[in-house]
Amino acid sequence: MLVLVTYDVSTVNSSGQRRLRQVAKICQNHGQRVQNSVFECVVDATQLAVLKIKLLEVIDQERDSLRIYQLGNNYKNKVEHIGVKESIDLEGPLIF
Repeated sequence: MLVLVTYDVSTVNSSGQRRLRQVAKICQNHGQRVQNSVFECVVDATQLAVLKIKLLEVIDQERDSLRIYQLGNNYKNKVEHIGVKESIDLEGPLIF
């Protein structure tokens, strides 16, 4: 299934900047960045649970915001891209 992970991490201090880097790294390990704080991840239910656990371990729920949108398995008809930054097919071959 495709999930869209979005986050807003407070970076007013060094611990926030560290959390921002950690959240981005976790998301990069599960999908591709499509905007500054937005990632598309193709995961199964177990991988999604692991992703959530890892993100919850890092974010500060008093200062940060995390949103996860589950677009399901038939996501290709639900996503429309307009603009310059091409996205790669996460389920396609890894040959560039």
